[in-house]
Amino acid sequence: MLPVEIIRVALFLILVGGIYVYASIVLIHRVLRRPRGGPLRQFAGHATIVLALIGTGCILYARFVEPYRLTITHTKISSSKIPTGARSVRIVHLSDIHSDATPRLEPALPDAVRQQNPDLILMTGDYFNSLQGLEVFRSYLTVLAKIAPTYVVKGNWESDRFPRVRPFDGTGAHELEGTAVRLRVGEATIWLAGSSPRNKTGLRQALAGIPPNEFKILLRHHPSSVFEAVDFGVDLFLTGHTHGGQVALPYYGALVTLSRLGKKLESGLYNFRGTWVYVNRGVGMDGGVLPRVRFWSPPELAVIEIESAE
Repeated sequence: MLPVEIIRVALFLILVGGIYVYASIVLIHRVLRRPRGGPLRQFAGHATIVLALIGTGCILYARFVEPYRLTITHTKISSSKIPTGARSVRIVHLSDIHSDATPRLEPALPDAVRQQNPDLILMTGDYFNSLQGLEVFRSYLTVLAKIAPTYVVKGNWESDRFPRVRPFDGTGAHELEGTAVRLRVGEATIWLAGSSPRNKTGLRQALAGIPPNEFKILLRHHPSSVFEAVDFGVDLFLTGHTHGGQVALPYYGALVTLSRLGKKLESGLYNFRGTWVYVNRGVGMDGGVLPRVRFWSPPELAVIEIESAE
């Protein structure tokens, strides 16, 4: 976590904590029938209680509603590397599923993906929070891989916490690990390259072998890989990791992204030095010690269409 993110979270917690502490004091005085101060102070007490009630509603919403509200986002980009008159290439991008032992949105994913009629399903890491969650993830990945060709890369959870686990075996999904593949999708030629977070050497070797005149998509978990994407002329970089903050504020966005780039690549579509970047908010929630909540950053299934620019 960046120092600025620590400060941001600390200020937010102090503000929220202060509201609840003051609201508690006001309520105690009212129960004891000891009203404090004049009209202005009483108004402040009323307002603080209202804010505390709103905050409680937000907490309940973040715990029980938003984590189950899958949103489907649609994005179009164009490229001169897609032949004139060719149909668009339709991609479903999923990330950060973070399966636990008890499924949440996983049962809804196959039908939601199937309805988008994708040419490719591309996934960018952090798929399960535990070995029990691994079995949940595998069962649904197997179904997804039957809908359309499915390509995956590992995230930091697979690489750091479960390095000996082979999560994709037997699912029908294709892992990119310092490798690149050339695909024909309709009249368009598409290259896919990707690697796990630790395999930078393999990633560079894979990207170096792709012809510059053909459309290149890079799959990598961390947004900070955007610099490799730019260096090698990647046309579309798909990534995740940030969860869109998982907890965000209206008109401000993420409090924390856990990315070296902070809020520069937070969620959604960006053009970074000529490379299109899509940062997926993810489907699940981080499996650490923090509560499983989402606020103002709902789970996302991203649909990206690549069209001819001519």
